[in-house]
Amino acid sequence: MSTPVQHPSPRPSVATLASARQRRQGGGNGAGNASGTSAEAAFLRFQSAVGNRAATAAVQRVRNATAERAPEPAGSSRPGSPDSFVTARETESFVTASAPESFVTARETETETADGAAAGARPVDDLAKRAAELMDRFKKNLDPVDNAVKGAQAPTSAGLGQAATASGNGALKHDAAASGTSAGAWNLLTEVTGVVVNAYDSLKNLKDARRNRTGAAHHTASRKGRTKGADAVVGTASSGGYGAAVAKEATKVQGAADAATAAEVSGVFSAVTGLWKGARAAGKVGGATRKYKRIKRLGDPGAVHAELLGRLQEEANRAEQRVDEAFERLNAITEAGQGRPPREWYPAAEAAFDALREEYERAGRATGAHQRAVQDTETLGETQKYAKKKQIAKIGKETVGGVVGEPAKAAGGIVAAVTAAGVLGSNPGGWIAAAVGAGLILGVAGYKAGRAVTKRYEEARHPERWAAEDEGPVEAKSRTDSLKHSLKVWKKVSKGERQAMARKIYGLAAGPGVPGSADTTPELRQSARELLVALKAGPEQHKLAPEAWAASLDDPEQRAAWVKEIAEQLASG
Repeated sequence: MSTPVQHPSPRPSVATLASARQRRQGGGNGAGNASGTSAEAAFLRFQSAVGNRAATAAVQRVRNATAERAPEPAGSSRPGSPDSFVTARETESFVTASAPESFVTARETETETADGAAAGARPVDDLAKRAAELMDRFKKNLDPVDNAVKGAQAPTSAGLGQAATASGNGALKHDAAASGTSAGAWNLLTEVTGVVVNAYDSLKNLKDARRNRTGAAHHTASRKGRTKGADAVVGTASSGGYGAAVAKEATKVQGAADAATAAEVSGVFSAVTGLWKGARAAGKVGGATRKYKRIKRLGDPGAVHAELLGRLQEEANRAEQRVDEAFERLNAITEAGQGRPPREWYPAAEAAFDALREEYERAGRATGAHQRAVQDTETLGETQKYAKKKQIAKIGKETVGGVVGEPAKAAGGIVAAVTAAGVLGSNPGGWIAAAVGAGLILGVAGYKAGRAVTKRYEEARHPERWAAEDEGPVEAKSRTDSLKHSLKVWKKVSKGERQAMARKIYGLAAGPGVPGSADTTPELRQSARELLVALKAGPEQHKLAPEAWAASLDDPEQRAAWVKEIAEQLASG
C-alpha cells in the first residue's frame, strides 16, 4: 500500500500551538507553568490514545459543562483547562487540514456514509416505484385487448383449427395456428406483466403491514399483500399455460412432428390453471356470501332503533310543550302588570323571559338530537344496503366468470389434451367448452370495464355527487374532457360511491373526538361499529383489543387509514 500523501496544514497543529505557549510562558510562574504543561501533555497523550474525534468531543463537552456551571467573561480561561491550550475548532482544523487523506475523521466518514446511503436509497426506491407504476399502466392498457383476444380471437382460432383438421384444409389450419400463436403471445405478455406488478404490490404491502403492526392500516396492507401474492402465483401458472399454448400453435405452423405432444402439454396447463382459478373464485363467493349474511343479520336500522327514535321524538315534543308553558307564563305576567308600576311586575317578567329562553334552548337541542338520529339512521340503512349490494354483485361476477367460466376453459383443455393423446378422434367439444368459458369471462370483463368507464366519467363530469363534505367545490369537466378521462383505463376511481359510503360509515362509527361525530348517539355509533365487524374490519382483524380498537376510531389522525380500510372491505368478500 502506498504511503498517503501529507497535505500541508493551513494552520499550525495542536502540538505546535502547545510548544509555542510553553515558550511564551517560560518566564512565568513555575507552578502555573508546570500545571499548564502537564495538562497540555495529558491532553496530547489523550488525543493520541483515543483519536481526534473522541478528543474533539471531550473538549466540546468540557466547554459546554463549564459554560453551564459558570459563564465566564470573554477572553478568560483557567490555567490547565482544555480551552487554555486548544479549542474545539482548532482541533477540528488540525484534524481536517494536517491529517492524511486516508485518515479522515470518523465524524466526516459517518456523515458521508449516512448521507450517501440515504441519498442512494431514495433514488433506488423512487426508481422502483416509478417502474412499478409504469408497468401497472402498461398492464392496464394491455387488458382491454387481452380480454378481446381471450374471449374472441383464441376460441375462433381453435374452432377454425378444428374445422381445418377435420376437413384436411392445410392452408386454413396454418392460418388458424398463426392466429392462435399471436393470441397466445399477447396473453403471455399481459400475464407476465401482471405477475411483475402483483409481485411488487405484494412486497410493498407486506412491508407496510410489518411497519404498521396493528390497526386499520395493518389490516388493509396485510390483506392486499396476501391477495396480490396469490395473484402473482396464479399469474405465473397462467403464464406457463400461455407459453405452452404458444408452443402448441407454433408447432402447428411449422408442421412439426411433436405437435401432438405440445397440444397435450398445453391442454394440461389450461386445465390446471382453469381449475385453480375456479377454486379461488369459489372461495371468494363463499367469503362474499358469509359477509352478506353477517350484514343482513344486523337488521334494518329503522326497526332496530325504533325505540330510540321514539324516545327522542317524545323528548322533543315535551320540550316544545315546556316552551309553550313558559310563553304562557310570560304572557300572564305581562297582562297582570298592565296599569301597574314596572317595578312591581318587571322582575317577575324578566325571570319568566329567562326561563322561556332556557326552554327554547333545550327544545332546540332536543329537536336537533332527534333530527340527527333520524338522519344517522337513514344513513346507516343506506350504507348497509350498499354493502349488501356490493356483496351480491361480487357473488354474481365471481360465479359467472370464475366458478363457471374458468372450469369450462379447464374442461376444454382436458378434452384437447385427451384428443391430442389419441384417445378421442377429432372432437369439437374441447374448443366449444373453452369458447363458452372464454365468452363468460369476456362478458364479466366487459361488465367491469363498462362500470369503470361510467364511474370515471361521473367522477370528472359530476365531482360534487360523491365529494366529501369537508372538500371544497370542485369544477366539473366538460363532456369531452370527461369522456377522455373515462377512457384512461389505467386510472383508478378515487371519488366514487364506494369511497363516499366508506366516509359515511366512518362518520357514524367514529368516536366523539372526531370532528362531526360528537352528536351521534351511542346506540347508532355502536350499530355502525357492528357493521364494521360484519365487514371484517373489527378488533380481531386489526389485532387490537376492543378498547384499543374503539380508541383508534376516536383518533382523527387515523381517519384516512380507516376510510381506506372500509372502502377495501366494501369491495372484498
